[in-house]
Amino acid sequence: MKKVECKISSRIDRLPPYVFAVVNNLKMQARKQGEDIIDLGMGNPDMAAPPHVIEKLCEAARNPKNHRYSASRGITQLRMAICEWYKRRFDVDLDPETEAVVTIGSKEGLSHLALALIEPGDVALTPTPAYPIHPYSVIIAGGEVRSVPIGYGIDFFSEIEKAYKTSWPRPKLLIINFPHNPTTSVVEGLSFFKKIVDFAKENNIMVIHDFAYADLVFDGYKAPSFLQVPGAKDVGVEFFSMTKSYSMAGWRVGFCVGNKDIVGVLTRIKSYLDYGMFQPIQIASIVALRGPQDCVEQYRKTYESRRDVLVKGLQKIGWYVEPPKATMFVWAEIPDEFKKLGSLEFAKFLLKEAKVAVSPGIGFGEGGDHYVRFALVENEHRIRQAVRGIKRALSLGS
Repeated sequence: MKKVECKISSRIDRLPPYVFAVVNNLKMQARKQGEDIIDLGMGNPDMAAPPHVIEKLCEAARNPKNHRYSASRGITQLRMAICEWYKRRFDVDLDPETEAVVTIGSKEGLSHLALALIEPGDVALTPTPAYPIHPYSVIIAGGEVRSVPIGYGIDFFSEIEKAYKTSWPRPKLLIINFPHNPTTSVVEGLSFFKKIVDFAKENNIMVIHDFAYADLVFDGYKAPSFLQVPGAKDVGVEFFSMTKSYSMAGWRVGFCVGNKDIVGVLTRIKSYLDYGMFQPIQIASIVALRGPQDCVEQYRKTYESRRDVLVKGLQKIGWYVEPPKATMFVWAEIPDEFKKLGSLEFAKFLLKEAKVAVSPGIGFGEGGDHYVRFALVENEHRIRQAVRGIKRALSLGS
C-alpha cells in the first residue's frame, strides 16, 4: 500500500532540534541502567501544591456540573481573583472583563498571542539567551526574531535600542522576562520598565512581559510588575503563571493581563482553540489567589535555601558562580578548563562523570554556550550529593 508523504510545514522546518532532549535522553538511558542521576536540568517544581488548594480541587471535582466545558477565557470568579491579586500585590487596577484572560499555562498563552499578533515577515525583539518559547513563538507564527543580548555586564536597554535601530522592517513586538530565565537577571525598581514604556510609545511597539518568577526572590529583593508603570497598559501585557509561586506546574494555570486590545486578541484566538481548562482547577486557583499566602513564602524560602547550598557548595570546590537574586535557577559559567567543550558536551560530561543532569546553555540561544543552568528542584541533601559528584568530575579536568 502506498504511503502518504508527510509534508512538514515550513514553520516546523524552522525549529531546530530540541537541545535539552539530548541530555534528557542520556539521563533516561543512565537511569534504565541503574544509575542514580540527580536531575537539576528541567525547571520542574518538585514540591506539592498547597494542601488547601488540593482539597478545593478534590471538592470541586466531585461536583458533576464542573465536568462540563468551561469558559475559554476563564471563569468570571477566577478573572476577578486575578485582578484582586494584582491590586493587592502591585496596586494595579484591572478590569476582569476586558483586561484579564486565563491561559493554560503562560507558555500556551504566549505562543497563541504570538500567532494572533505576528504576520509573516514581522520582526520581534527577544532576549538571548532566552526561555525557548519567547523567540520560537514568533518563529512558529511566521515572524522573524532579532535577538538582544542579556546577561552580566550587559546594558540590556541599550542593546534593545541598538537592535531596534538596526532592524528592518522595524520590530512590532518586544518580549521581555524579569526575573529572567535562564540568566536570572533582574531589574531594580521601576526605572527600567519606565524606559521600556517610553520606548514602546515612541516607536509604536507592543510589549509582552513574562513575569513567571515574580515571587521567587531572594536576599530581600522584590520584583516589580511591568504594569506598575503609568502608561504600561497602553503598550503591553504581562503574563503570570501559578507554576512557581504556588508549585502548580502540572495544573497549567496562567493568565495574561494589561492592554485590553492585546488581551482581547488573545481571548478571541483562544475561543477557537480551547474550551478552557478543567473547571475544578480554575476553582482551586481562585482559592490559591484569594487564600492564605504563607505557602508562597514557604516555597520562596525553600528555593533560597537550596540556592545557598548549591552556590556555596560549588564555590567551595572552586567553581565560582554568581548567587542569583531571583528565579529557581543558577546560571553558572563553565569553568575555564572546560569551556572548550561547549555547554552541550560539558552537560554530557557532568551527566556521565558526576551523575548530575543540567541544562546546556546553548539550548537557550546565542550567548549561552559558556554556561549551564542548574534548576533548584532537588532537596538540599541531593544538592550536596550533586556537588560531591561535580567535585569528582571537575578533578578529572584539572
